[in-house]
This record gives sequence, structure tokens and C-alpha cells, in this order.
Amino acid sequence: MTAPSGDEPRSIHFRGWISCRRDGEGPLGLILVGRTTQHRREEAVQVAFSCPAPADLPDALEDARLEFLGGNRQRLTSGGRSWALQGAAHVHREVATAFYKALPPRHVPFKKRVFWRVMLALAANPLGRRLLLRSR
Repeated sequence: MTAPSGDEPRSIHFRGWISCRRDGEGPLGLILVGRTTQHRREEAVQVAFSCPAPADLPDALEDARLEFLGGNRQRLTSGGRSWALQGAAHVHREVATAFYKALPPRHVPFKKRVFWRVMLALAANPLGRRLLLRSR
């Protein structure tokens, strides 16, 4: 997902410490990883920037805010400091919890459960392992 569109928030408020990773060799110059205040159940949010990281940006920030100003311009603030970023931003949210909550697990048929229970019980026993190896 790229920077927010009209119905998404125009800023991301991080809570606690976030990691600021620099990627000098690849196309992504900076990756921010942390938790947000907007989505408390998310494990992590990653924001990747296709621009070089500011030279004075520390390796970690606390309670930072990222504002999307439009035209591939962003402002990152933490405490009393601020950094301007010029480049495309890609927001990656962890959606596994919501995904598995929306899709319940498939019911396993009774015969298949019995089959695997018997196979695992045979594999756990030395005599059963010999029997299984012989039937191969």
C-alpha cells in the first residue's frame, strides 16, 4: 500500500519506540518499524521510503509522528525534532490477526483426524516405525 489516499489518515502516530533502518544499497533508503496508536491490535507497521535517510536521523525514535504532505513529501517528528523526507512512502500493516479472525479455520473431517492420530501414534513408537517403514 502506498501513501494514504483520501479515506485514510493523513498521518501515522507511532507509540513507543520505533526502529529507523537505513538501506544504503537497495532502492529503499529508510524503513520505519513500530506500533501505531490508530490500530492497537497490529503487531507492527512498516513504512518504507524510496529516498535516502536524513544524516542526523537516529537509529530509534520514541512516540514519533509521520505526516503525509502530498506530492511524495513527508515530515517525521519526534520530541522537538523534525525531518523532511522527499520520496514515495509505502505503508505495510500487519493484517494477519484481522485476516484469521474474518476467516474461521476449516473443519477437518473426522476420518482424516483419526487417520493422522493413528499415524502419529505409530511414528512415536519404535515398533510402529518399523511397521511404517516396512510398508513403504
